[in-house]
Amino acid sequence: MSTILDELSWRGLVQDFTPDLTERLKNPDPLTVYVGFDPTADSLHVGNLLPLLGLVRFQRAGHKPIALAGGATGLIGDPSGKANERQLLDEETLARNVAAIEDILAKYLDFTGSNAARVVNNYDWLGKISMVEFLRDTGKHFTINSMLGKESVSRRLESGISFTEFSYMLLQARDFLELSDLYGCELQAGGSDQWGNITAGVDLVRRVRAKKAFGLTMPLVTKSDGTKFGKTESGAVWLTADRTSPYEFYQFWYNAEDASVIRYLKSFTFLSESAIAELEQALATAPEKRDAQRALATEMTEFIHGPEATAQAIAASRILFGEEIANIDTATLLAIFRDTPSSDVSSELFAAEGGASIIDLTVAAKLAASKGEARRTVEGGGLYFNNRRITSPAERIERDALIGGRYGVLRKGAKTYHLIRLAE
Repeated sequence: MSTILDELSWRGLVQDFTPDLTERLKNPDPLTVYVGFDPTADSLHVGNLLPLLGLVRFQRAGHKPIALAGGATGLIGDPSGKANERQLLDEETLARNVAAIEDILAKYLDFTGSNAARVVNNYDWLGKISMVEFLRDTGKHFTINSMLGKESVSRRLESGISFTEFSYMLLQARDFLELSDLYGCELQAGGSDQWGNITAGVDLVRRVRAKKAFGLTMPLVTKSDGTKFGKTESGAVWLTADRTSPYEFYQFWYNAEDASVIRYLKSFTFLSESAIAELEQALATAPEKRDAQRALATEMTEFIHGPEATAQAIAASRILFGEEIANIDTATLLAIFRDTPSSDVSSELFAAEGGASIIDLTVAAKLAASKGEARRTVEGGGLYFNNRRITSPAERIERDALIGGRYGVLRKGAKTYHLIRLAE
């Protein structure tokens, strides 16, 4: 009988798991699984995607997911995978981050039906426990030697680890115990850097409640050269449109290198094994068509931002290949041409009947040094407004042709873009 573990395995999403998990998954009864999310920012990024998608995969397989926002552990900071101690957040910032992350998680999980999802905040229980109670009921079950042996701690010993971060493992273990008591949670999943914290929770549940508990980790995603995945020149790729636009999000996935794209399709999308095999064949025979990258970008953008935003992102991508700009929103336009030279132009240029002279606009934008040069560019067929070729030097641009009533794109030749912006 095929289980969710088999599904995760062929997708390359299994790093470590407690051996008895295999037997538990043969049981037809659904299990409750939780993943924790660290509220260090008011959004999640693509580095959080595998654990989030893991919860979605478990739910689609009939199991019950719990997404935990670390309102309490976020005050401490997880040392896992970190070379130095995190800067502690104040409670107001942390509360704002937790609320934002809860809203994000609620977008991707189903809260209806017999295996409805839950979003919880561990401050609800950890915030009520006194120091003495915590040391008595949780700390006594762990030896210093066992904690020093965990990779999340041992890797930090040379550079130094505070008692605050040293205690993080115990807090996360207590989370597993609380979720076991409250909701019958049996499994904690997370990235491979969480294995030490997860097994600590497994041990605590088994010792204190004499109940079975299980752990599962997924490998950390890297590029083909082993460097960190999820970063661009402008920083992290976020899951919220206010931080990373749908267009930028689409481009991130579309720019996946050939050596990694099939692995990403398996890990991040819900495409079937046969569909991915077809894309792998297409990549081998015609890599220049980028069918695999296009499928990856479309699937991921649609999952995170929805079909409408995906359609906008695809339309925006085509703009750079010369398609006429139409029905594009201002935010997407500005995301596309964020690093393009731009100029403010006076609204007086549009005051004349018929709108602004294309020659005057081109000179005002300094895309031509003189009106004569602008005319010669038009006559040579090399000037475009919003990717529409200008056929006559006498042509005028009406104000309602500006995107959002304010923006337009001039293009000289094949690749020289210039964003014009109506001065306020």
